[in-house]
Amino acid sequence: MASIPRQTSLGSNGGSPPAIPDERKRKRMQSNRESARRSRMRKQKQVEDLTGEVSRLQIANNQLLQSIGAKEQAFVQVDNMNNVLRAQAMELTDRLRSLNSVLQIVEEVSGLAMDIPEIPDPLLKPWDFSRPVLPAADMFLC
Repeated sequence: MASIPRQTSLGSNGGSPPAIPDERKRKRMQSNRESARRSRMRKQKQVEDLTGEVSRLQIANNQLLQSIGAKEQAFVQVDNMNNVLRAQAMELTDRLRSLNSVLQIVEEVSGLAMDIPEIPDPLLKPWDFSRPVLPAADMFLC
């Protein structure tokens, strides 16, 4: 198939090519440049927005980490205090058992009937709040 050369129409001046295709090309190039500029601006704004979001999230993360650290310290303090109270409760229970054994000996020797209370074990029933547990007098003195 032979190719037939196309002839372009010449303008009214006869020899110069028409200005319309050049004008279209120039407008298209200008439009493309403008579109590319808008695209770059959108991307720049998106990067700035994401950078701001990263900063806000880092600040929030740091605040949460500080809060977690403070809560962990408070937990350690409460846990230590709880261990001290458990040890004190065990010591007092042992003392009560000892006193009850003395009362039993006194009861046997003297023949007098003594009311010896049963020793509750608050560690076995931690949910039993029928009797309040009072702190030791020196517990709050540091």
